[in-house]
Amino acid sequence: MTSPLVLELRHHTGFDYAEPVTTSYNEARMTPVSEPGQLVRRSRLHIDPAVAQGRYTDYFGTEVISFEITEPHRRLVVEATSLVERRVSPIDHAVESSVLDLATTQDRFVEYLTPTTRSAIAQEVIDAVKVGASRQDLHQLAEHVAEFVRASMTYLPGATSVSSTAQQAWDRQAGVCQDMTHVTVGLLRSLGVPTRYVSGYLYSETTVVPGLTISGESHAWIEYWSGEWTGIDPTNGLRESERHVIVARGRDYDDVPPLKGVYDGLGSTRLGVEVEMTAHPS
Repeated sequence: MTSPLVLELRHHTGFDYAEPVTTSYNEARMTPVSEPGQLVRRSRLHIDPAVAQGRYTDYFGTEVISFEITEPHRRLVVEATSLVERRVSPIDHAVESSVLDLATTQDRFVEYLTPTTRSAIAQEVIDAVKVGASRQDLHQLAEHVAEFVRASMTYLPGATSVSSTAQQAWDRQAGVCQDMTHVTVGLLRSLGVPTRYVSGYLYSETTVVPGLTISGESHAWIEYWSGEWTGIDPTNGLRESERHVIVARGRDYDDVPPLKGVYDGLGSTRLGVEVEMTAHPS
């Protein structure tokens, strides 16, 4: 097991409205999960205007904070802060694909085997990724698919939008982490591997300097079933590591947006999003 990494996170975002909004209902998925390998020492969500917060855990295990604003407001600001201790055990053994052939596996993970509008990919792409793929070891298969996507697509902000599908990104041969994750999800599911979309943060510096604050952004990668959920980051060509902080999981991005809601009013302008990450001594 790797040495733990302690990260302090700050995610600041919000919206300006063209005219006062009388009512809005919102959901925030901005709180890292506590589970084996990831301990949330503290977390807080600050909302302006200040309102009561409700909490629940959704179907996919993500903590959701819901809030309703019933007073007129021209701006909504949401800032999530947390302190997380992260550690990851390295992969030390091969896993035969026969684990996927069990009826219990197929039934248990049907939602992670079924294509969604976001993740569906053309048969010609599926045929292409099968070249050189082996089902002898699921870890090697996942690495093969992730590397295929990374080698085929260029990381290019602005090439796609937040609503783009895997096929649209593939057709452009470019996109961001959300797009590369959607394509990887679609391909692994087409090969019979239960795969889920993971949203969170990546501490981008490979050399950790305690006390150094770096700018970041929301990140996406995948987890595939190999007898247990195992993470891999197709955008960066990495296994999930202690530098990855998990916030939300689902079938695709539509299950995990950091902030979404509905409101009564005219259009809105998104404020600048800021993500800061600071490493601390463990």
